[in-house]
Amino acid sequence: MVEAVQGAGVVVTGAGGGIGAALARRFAAEGARVVVNDLDAERAKAVAEEIGGIAVPGDASAIVGEASEALGGTVDVYCANAGVAFEGGETGEAFDERPWTLSWDVNVMAHVRAAHELLPGWLERGSGRFVSTVSAAGLLTMIGAAPYSVTKHGAYAFAEWLSLTYRHRGLKVHAICPQGVRTDMLAATGSAGDLVLQPTAIAPAEVADALFKGIEEDRFLILPHPEVAGYYQARAAHPDRWLTNMNHLQQKWEASR
Repeated sequence: MVEAVQGAGVVVTGAGGGIGAALARRFAAEGARVVVNDLDAERAKAVAEEIGGIAVPGDASAIVGEASEALGGTVDVYCANAGVAFEGGETGEAFDERPWTLSWDVNVMAHVRAAHELLPGWLERGSGRFVSTVSAAGLLTMIGAAPYSVTKHGAYAFAEWLSLTYRHRGLKVHAICPQGVRTDMLAATGSAGDLVLQPTAIAPAEVADALFKGIEEDRFLILPHPEVAGYYQARAAHPDRWLTNMNHLQQKWEASR
């Protein structure tokens, strides 16, 4: 058991399946009281019933108040996990504003809105934990997915900013950055996901395992795929070489379509 989460009030957004459901299950198994959020009310209810949690369906941007009430007035851990991704790498698809708008709202602004509501209470009592499900795309990029890549960079930057700004006031922040995870979202990435992510895809439970190891070690950056650290270093140290290698991958994807 991880002492930091025993008895804690935890909210997990997008927890009707995939990584969110795995996080909800793990927190419950560690003795936390868990609110399961999802836009799909039936899926949220099913996971909540399975783990003995509380279902609070709805838009992840607007459930902090209701979730807090369900937990008796206190949220100790907030997992900003809900996210959206779209397949599309051709010029017209990449610049369609509709997926950009939705991606920005769900992948970034939902995190900002939740933090805005939670921070006053957390700072007053000197403790709180914000968990952001980002993606390795937030450290690197993803071919064929401009809105996803850019907004995941935004999610990572916001988590980083929260940590550097409030860590001396008791806020713990974790940014989870996996590559492929066997979820519905991976299936939605289409042929690009098949090429880049499927070969090393892991189970959602492995992401939860990585998070809990990171909580125990008090680490900000959580890498369920350890090799991402090397890719991130290469990107920073040799950006042109890294971009050339990624472009080769882009060309391989185009040739396979």
